[in-house]
Amino acid sequence: MKVTETPIKVRYQETDMMGVVYHANYLVWFEMGRTDFIEGLGFKYYEIENQGVVSPVVDATVQFKTPVRYGEDVHVLTWLEAYDGLRITYGYKVVHESGDIAVTGQTQHVIVKKESFRPLSIRRSFPDWHKAYLNAMESDQ
Repeated sequence: MKVTETPIKVRYQETDMMGVVYHANYLVWFEMGRTDFIEGLGFKYYEIENQGVVSPVVDATVQFKTPVRYGEDVHVLTWLEAYDGLRITYGYKVVHESGDIAVTGQTQHVIVKKESFRPLSIRRSFPDWHKAYLNAMESDQ
């Protein structure tokens, strides 16, 4: 399975009054990891949008394990958890430099027409993307 690793340097504005990363920021970090993952497959998200499609989040889960604080360096690991030709589920781990897991999560997406938000089959509409997803799930990386 292909896994990408995205470095994150925690910025002060990402923390709350307790000095830890505010919970909603992890979804932003997931998006950064997902973008890196897609680019690692050879695609640019903006190029897909230029074709009149977008990929909204239809479900998201986040599990908090240990806090992340201002000034720390962490990494977002991203992979394909599931893919069926229509729905894509990405998995994530936010990992401290020590290797301890801070956060885990998943986001599920579909591809839709930008104008109507009608779902599209990736398998039929974007066969290269479909093949790349299948290869990523089977990769030894």
